[in-house]
Amino acid sequence: IRFKSQPYPPNSTTMKLSVATSAVLFGLSQSTSAFAPSTSFAPAARGATTSLNAVSKKDSYTVTLLPGDGIGPEITAATKSVLEALCERCGFQIELKEALIGGSAIDAKNDPFPDESLEQCRSSDSVLLACIGGYKWDNNPRELRPETGLLKMRKEMGLFANLRPAKVLDLLIDASTLKREVVEGVDVMCVRELTGDVYFGTPKGIEERNGERVGYNNMIYSEHEIDRIARVAGDVASKRGGKLCSVDKANVLDVSQLWREVVTGVIEKEFPEVELSHMYVDNAAMQLIRWPKQFDTIVCGNIFGDILSDEASMLVGSLGMLPSASLGEEGPGVFEPCHGSAPDIAGEDKANPLAMILSAAMMLKYDLERPEESLLLEKAVEAALDAKIRTPDIKQEGDGCELVGCKEMGERVAELVKTIDVPISV
Repeated sequence: IRFKSQPYPPNSTTMKLSVATSAVLFGLSQSTSAFAPSTSFAPAARGATTSLNAVSKKDSYTVTLLPGDGIGPEITAATKSVLEALCERCGFQIELKEALIGGSAIDAKNDPFPDESLEQCRSSDSVLLACIGGYKWDNNPRELRPETGLLKMRKEMGLFANLRPAKVLDLLIDASTLKREVVEGVDVMCVRELTGDVYFGTPKGIEERNGERVGYNNMIYSEHEIDRIARVAGDVASKRGGKLCSVDKANVLDVSQLWREVVTGVIEKEFPEVELSHMYVDNAAMQLIRWPKQFDTIVCGNIFGDILSDEASMLVGSLGMLPSASLGEEGPGVFEPCHGSAPDIAGEDKANPLAMILSAAMMLKYDLERPEESLLLEKAVEAALDAKIRTPDIKQEGDGCELVGCKEMGERVAELVKTIDVPISV
């Protein structure tokens, strides 16, 4: 699919964005949109070796689109319509090339992430993923489960840093299951290491010992893996509120003892202005519910980050509102909504496409060097919420808002992209 367009905005300042510098968009106080509080960029952190090599700004891009499973095709279609409107207004092209991942890839190729999908992702300017998984494949052997394809993609593309913002919006504060006084003003960034830990450690498996089956995995981190994610987290924290909480289980796990030592060394040496604290994962899970405003930036390993980032996401009321970015030291990033495939509502036009639309905004910002266009998408989503348009997941009884489906929400946002006035300031 090729979106052709007419010129609209003036040329924006060309920027190379470090991973962590880009992440500051979700944490500074001077807002340009509810989703990206600033379009001001600071230099990369001292001594930082991790950077995202965004492609130079150009007139045409190639993006691999991974619709995946469940509600994935629906939110993908809605996002396509929004990107088409954006390209028509802003004078550039995005060629979207679909590829298989997850359950759809298993059904078609007997492989959750075929080599041809990997090569297409690697050769693209960026990757936009919807969601994967479903009941249909839950009982498959491990190598034929959708999640195995996702892990392969992260490992093979070197996507070691996952950034998940959880910012409570005033417009949706009553959608949270927690009290207003608990969640009002919450703005947390979870920095999760993505390619190490127990998900990738070996040896692993299920075997028979002494007449019974035994399952085992290896929770393992090397020093360089901890070092690089600590640098990203330190840079993020230094450009947000200056506070970083490192989550581990160092009281019982050797791997967490190493994690704590390395994180402490990196932050004390390279980010002395950052206030570093440490918290055991069980306490962190409790504190995120008890008093989430105490957190600014959180850094954690793969399995702890998997759990805590989902918990933090629900502070805002719905996973359907939250984008994420998975980034490496080179090559394209992968941008995806935080939510799952929701097979129980697949095909019913009940899904919320806003998280995927906002993921596309992150893609424009981080990989395609289109910060102005990214801001336009964010403002269009904000305008849709201001207009009291809601999908079922964020609709509250008696809120006076209009209930719409996935397709119509995409159409409304696309129309706003064409018409709203957005001041440009980079």
